[in-house]
Amino acid sequence: MNFDLAFERLIGHEGGYVNDPEDPGGETKFGVSKRSYPREDIPSMTLERAKEIYRKDFWWAAGCDAVPDAAKFDLFDMAVNSGVKPAICTLQNAVGVVADGIIGARTLQALNDANPIRLSAHFNAHRLLFMTNLKNWPAHGKGWARRVAKNILEA
Repeated sequence: MNFDLAFERLIGHEGGYVNDPEDPGGETKFGVSKRSYPREDIPSMTLERAKEIYRKDFWWAAGCDAVPDAAKFDLFDMAVNSGVKPAICTLQNAVGVVADGIIGARTLQALNDANPIRLSAHFNAHRLLFMTNLKNWPAHGKGWARRVAKNILEA
């Protein structure tokens, strides 16, 4: 999977402009939040601008090009939804290496040695466990769990 395919798949989760008072991100468009990007004009955000942000701040920052195909989209999706470092740490937990938030040689070796189906299953299980510990799980957990389930079904 490459970035363009991952972005097309991801943007289906994100949608248009939203300003949900229960969402700590504040106003959001295409999944880009005012809290994370205070200098962006969120209501006027274009899909192309969102794509630039996703490529630089999530795909590249999480090291998605370096990981096996079985982990690329899930890592990217979690980086967008929960942050780059938590996504990398979750991936590291899934393969049993020290969760330091850095895709290094040990992490890459463990990822490449992993059975792809098991890797995907373990990553998504660890992702769900991570999300259930978030303070806004009661308000958003059902939607997050559906997002993970949809990812698994579309894999």
